[in-house]
Amino acid sequence: MKYVDEFRDAEKARAIAGQIAKQATPERRYNLMEFCGGHTHAIFRYGIPGLLPDNVRLIHGPGCPVCVLPIGRLDMAIALARREEVILCTYGDMLRVPGSGRESLMKVRAEGTDVRILYSPADALKIAREHPDKQVVFFAIGFETTTPPTALVIEQAKKLGLTNFSVFCNHVLTPAAMHAILNTPEAENGALELDGFIGPAHVSTVIGSAPYEPFPERYNKPVVIAGFEPLDVLQAILMLIRQLNEGRAEVENEFTRAVTRGGNLKAQEAVNRVLALRSSFEWRGLGDIPESALQIRDDYAEFDAEKRFSVEQLYGRENRACECPAILRGAKNPRDCKLFGDPCTPDNPLGSCMVSSEGACAAYYSYGRHTQRRIPVGESSA
Repeated sequence: MKYVDEFRDAEKARAIAGQIAKQATPERRYNLMEFCGGHTHAIFRYGIPGLLPDNVRLIHGPGCPVCVLPIGRLDMAIALARREEVILCTYGDMLRVPGSGRESLMKVRAEGTDVRILYSPADALKIAREHPDKQVVFFAIGFETTTPPTALVIEQAKKLGLTNFSVFCNHVLTPAAMHAILNTPEAENGALELDGFIGPAHVSTVIGSAPYEPFPERYNKPVVIAGFEPLDVLQAILMLIRQLNEGRAEVENEFTRAVTRGGNLKAQEAVNRVLALRSSFEWRGLGDIPESALQIRDDYAEFDAEKRFSVEQLYGRENRACECPAILRGAKNPRDCKLFGDPCTPDNPLGSCMVSSEGACAAYYSYGRHTQRRIPVGESSA
């Protein structure tokens, strides 16, 4: 990680792109999904689609925790924020995501509720200690990367004996979503052609590469874990093309400088002490997925906001014109949405994919893809 510039070398990028062009058989198509929204932004930031041959197609997956949170869970957070005794704390992206009726945490904060932006879950503990007369709720979201800090602050709250701190837990799990994508109607009927995955970077530093091994075994889909720099992404694409050409389906790790097979065992242990699998959890665009999210264990039930405040489970309705659900499944890309670019923009987001810093719509808009023609599903978006 010390020598980042080495992975942004333009000459080396062109050389890898040349190998991709040489090895991508003209007679076939290569449909590769980058699961992580961080990869989506890196792909457009560094102009990677322009380096790829037309028959190498990149599909954008659901790897944005803000984007995949269903409207009902956001509505539940808004209901918590409206409680007079509550200070609701969360990450900045969540404030602007539209809930039911285009309600948002930003709007309820403007009404006078106490909603605060955090940079670290530890900040919520500090606020709880500074405001003993208030109930501080940390609205926790994220994939495996941000889960260990949530577990650790719950442990710390118990050690401190804090009675005015709790967590509204919405942590979700990457491999479960990948299984769900491969079992969507689009994947099963061939409308979503998917040959392999560019595996997430930060998530994999925590969980390791082993959890991806069922995908080659069960679905015959290769997975290559990649870092976020341009050479990382290009090398991962090349590795996937080689596997597909050779008829192989394996888990390979391009991001060896940060990812091991077993992952970060201390982080995993911290999570397992405090959090447990939910039997099922709703994802925007993917519906209910078994064992795809985490909840607070009974030993720490006093820090579970859902139990402390007897929060009612809510189910919101999507904006019918918004294509975020299909985009998150990989079935469509942002330019297939009639709202994209007008009226839906980062300044006026109508869907979660345009709000989040990792959202596919935000990536398309930020890097000028909204100025290009809309590409029908089935054509190359590269």
